[in-house]
Amino acid sequence: MSKQPRAATIKRDTQETQIELTLNLDGTGSAALSTGLPFFEHMLTQVARHGLIDLHIDAKGDLEVDAHHTVEDVGIVLGQALAQAVGDKAGLVRYGHAYVPLDEALSRAVIDLSGRPGFTCCVEYVRPRVGDFDVDLLQEFFQGFVNHAQVTLHLDNLRGENAHHQAETLFKAFGRALRMAVAFDPRMEGQIPSTKGSL
Repeated sequence: MSKQPRAATIKRDTQETQIELTLNLDGTGSAALSTGLPFFEHMLTQVARHGLIDLHIDAKGDLEVDAHHTVEDVGIVLGQALAQAVGDKAGLVRYGHAYVPLDEALSRAVIDLSGRPGFTCCVEYVRPRVGDFDVDLLQEFFQGFVNHAQVTLHLDNLRGENAHHQAETLFKAFGRALRMAVAFDPRMEGQIPSTKGSL
């Protein structure tokens, strides 16, 4: 299998946000995050740790307006970085799935490195905010990620009575599913995991 580092650094500079993100798919789960949004950083740390992905993000956004632009644009840049890091996807497992519990909450994530953006999210948070963070923005993060990573992603919160737990199980499950999907299958060395011959 390839010994080349599967990593990418992406910069995004708009009138709303300035973001620099570095992703290493073959990392150890380290996270160095600066977004101005502590709860969001807590969620991103789950992706890094449970996905065994090194993730470094420096994001400055118009938080005086709203957190929306920062959260969505981090998703966009993460998606771009993943698309670059996986390359042609030769030898990869391609599909990943995970169930993750946290106390009373349980969530499922299923991902396909399909080359097509598709996102289904079924979660009804028990309250609209965790601290001062609007949990509706998490869907914007994942939609931005899916659109630019060109993946199919299904997220389901199966149960939960605490909004923090609901969100955290989603992010942990996403990290675990992504870890599975980007892993190498030695039987597929040099092969694209599709009957079409490309993804």
